Amino acid sequence: MALVVPPPNDKKRVKVYELRNNDWFDRGTGFCTGRLQGDESKIYVESEDQPERMLLETRITKDDGYQKQQDTLIVWTEMDRTDMALSFQEAEGCAAIWDFVSQVQQHLMAMAGPDDALSDDGMDNFSNPLALPRPELSNLDDISSLMRTVIATPQGRDSLSKLVISEDYIRKLVPLVTMAEDLESLDDLHHLCNIMKMLVLLNDTQIIEHVVTDDVVMGVVGALEYDPDFPTHKANHRRYLKDRSKFKEVVPIQDLAIKKKIHSTWRLLYLKDVVLARILDDPTFSVLNSLIFFNQVDIVSHLQGNTTFLEELFGIIDDPNAAHARKKDAVSFIQTCCAIAKNIQAPGRQTLYANFIQNGLLRVINFALLNGDSSIRVAGTDILVAMIDHDASMVRAYIFRSIQDSKRPLTDTLIELLLIENDLGVKAQAADAIKVLLEPQQPPPPPPNAETMARNSNNAEFLSKLRGNAPSNPQIDSFIQNFYDNSANKLFKPLKDLEKRKLLVNLTLQEVSLFHHLIEILMFLIRYHLFRSKIFIFQEGLPARIAQLLACLHKHLQLTALKFFRTCIGLQDDYYIQQMTKNFLFEPILNIVYDTMPRDNLLNSVCLELFEFVKRENVKAVITHVVENYREKLERITYVDTFQSLILRYDQMQGYNPDADSALFGQDHDGNGQRTSVNGNQRWQGVKEMDAAEEAYFNTSDDEDELANKKVSSKRPSMANGISPLAKSLVDYPDDEEESSEATGEVIERRPVERMNAQAAEENSKSRIPVANTPPPERLSEKRRREEDEEEEDELGKLSTSKRRSSSISSTSSGISIGSSSGNVLRRKKAFISSSKDAAASNDKIRISLAGRTPDEGDTKRDEGG
Repeated sequence: MALVVPPPNDKKRVKVYELRNNDWFDRGTGFCTGRLQGDESKIYVESEDQPERMLLETRITKDDGYQKQQDTLIVWTEMDRTDMALSFQEAEGCAAIWDFVSQVQQHLMAMAGPDDALSDDGMDNFSNPLALPRPELSNLDDISSLMRTVIATPQGRDSLSKLVISEDYIRKLVPLVTMAEDLESLDDLHHLCNIMKMLVLLNDTQIIEHVVTDDVVMGVVGALEYDPDFPTHKANHRRYLKDRSKFKEVVPIQDLAIKKKIHSTWRLLYLKDVVLARILDDPTFSVLNSLIFFNQVDIVSHLQGNTTFLEELFGIIDDPNAAHARKKDAVSFIQTCCAIAKNIQAPGRQTLYANFIQNGLLRVINFALLNGDSSIRVAGTDILVAMIDHDASMVRAYIFRSIQDSKRPLTDTLIELLLIENDLGVKAQAADAIKVLLEPQQPPPPPPNAETMARNSNNAEFLSKLRGNAPSNPQIDSFIQNFYDNSANKLFKPLKDLEKRKLLVNLTLQEVSLFHHLIEILMFLIRYHLFRSKIFIFQEGLPARIAQLLACLHKHLQLTALKFFRTCIGLQDDYYIQQMTKNFLFEPILNIVYDTMPRDNLLNSVCLELFEFVKRENVKAVITHVVENYREKLERITYVDTFQSLILRYDQMQGYNPDADSALFGQDHDGNGQRTSVNGNQRWQGVKEMDAAEEAYFNTSDDEDELANKKVSSKRPSMANGISPLAKSLVDYPDDEEESSEATGEVIERRPVERMNAQAAEENSKSRIPVANTPPPERLSEKRRREEDEEEEDELGKLSTSKRRSSSISSTSSGISIGSSSGNVLRRKKAFISSSKDAAASNDKIRISLAGRTPDEGDTKRDEGG
């Protein structure tokens, strides 16, 4: 490919930008070169920091639509419809690359032939080139009609753009506006307005830049004042643009090009936001944003690199002899620079703030926040918020140094601004700034859910474990601790002073806004500063003061107070819940429910959601407190079932269950370990008849199961105050060797009955199956026949046999039941101790105690019995 202009060999320093979501994204800084590779021409940009990394590699085609904007910018659209831009450091480098691109495109168009060419050369070869009538009032109708026809096609739009630029057609149309106004020709003015709209909407960068120049802009916006869509109205764009008070040069800017860009950027913003706001299409909107963005980058880059300018600018604030109006203009200029910095990329914004801080930006913020002029306070707050949004750690570091140097920290200034400011917007910004500055670097731990709470009975311990997982910054911890030690009391003093006010019917709008922001800050502290905020909040008694606000007349303030209590309950921290129940803080919440029911307004719904959360998460401490203290009031709230469910949940927690099955021996368990008397010889409820397998079992000999039953009985733990004698043998019967010793007169020591009863009761309560009141079977074991002559042991022997059989059955079935052979009648056995005489008689050989005793007491009894 033979080119008139060879590709530039030297590397040009450039920034690469990509348009993403109507915002220019900085790909990075590198060095740009143009290269020929066979039949292809490409532009390469190598990274400045990593030369091996390629920031851009794009092939030049004839259809990419390259545009050169200003002296240092080249913009084009890739084949995948991605908008790209190269911003060169020097105009010479931009010119070299642009010449290379232009030569390549011309060569490609020449190779493609005149039929495919849409360039100037192609248009020159047309037999009927485009021509516009002379710019005169009499031709305005023809000019408007021709333009409307031409812009219908892309080729026509390109041809019209080139014609308008080459013939400087807009400048020739400007005098016609004044002439039509002098003649009061409204039709001509409407034609001029339509013509100007079509020219601007051609989406050509050179046309738009030309429109905002000093000698053309007034005529263009003058024509746009007469919109034919509103024939009876006239705008005042020229009067606004001519107002020189809008531009104030606080410190003289020596660079005329920068000053020109400042004016152009301001006019572009006015065109985009006011003049063309109703008719802008997406391509023109994108072009305007691109021009504004690159102008702002150039302006900020020049200012932050001009050390003399910055020193003079920030010196105005420190100069005691400077006029108040000049200081106000200096603060406004810095505010404008910070607003512009929001739209530029992070590296440029970081450099700007670093240079500003080095020259005393934080002193300017302190001066502005404490100034008596409300406009200066607003500007200072905007600067601080913009700086915190950029890098809050940088502001925290400055505040920490102030604390170390025993100077007044910026947080105290913000607190004072929040408390005394009447402007509600400034209050909101100050509150947001305080929250951001107090935010730790680590996120707060998530509140535990019901499943987690079930696994962690000690909520406070669980939360402390969560807090300990994330590392902390000692500097931030020291900063936050200083806030609680020295600043928190000042911040929340208005809330504490509510204790002196019994009625809250005369709150001003500023007080309502202040209380709202203070409660929001408290909720922020609860979520982020779990330990410190907990101690501070309840030491100062702030929840009780917030509860007072539930009785005020401002609904949104009541909602904010309810939001605070909902946040406390949502943490499910035992300490918060204990303090709320101790101070009876649920009473005013219930009063709101009672006063607003059944209207289902927002206030009522928030209260219902709070109690619904308590019910759903089963917060037992709150349920117990509310039901025990306000049960009658809860019973009267019947339009929702939330409170009836709370009462039912409370009754279940207390052990009352009317639908529960009858317990062992027909007794009802009430949770206190007491038992009822056995209900005579009546048949027990829930007795299950034996099946064939169980009946066959009782027809077999139990000698083979005796040893196994003894082993199982010896391994079971003892219990106190048992109920059922059916789950374990009451007496350890002696084996053959023990019988011989009994024959010689030796007293056999037997295990106390009480332990067996206790364990039987526990097993019955676990199995939850009623035990059948079944008499012992008629068939007796051989050992029982040997002991039938002993009247005192007759009843015990029957129970022991029943136990051995029932325990074997329980091992093969889920419940404990005692069967009998077919035809047996269920009867109730006699009590063991029916009279003192029987007890004394049986005490000679067997000691039965129904009261709990310790192992030591058992040893003492053994000694006495032995």
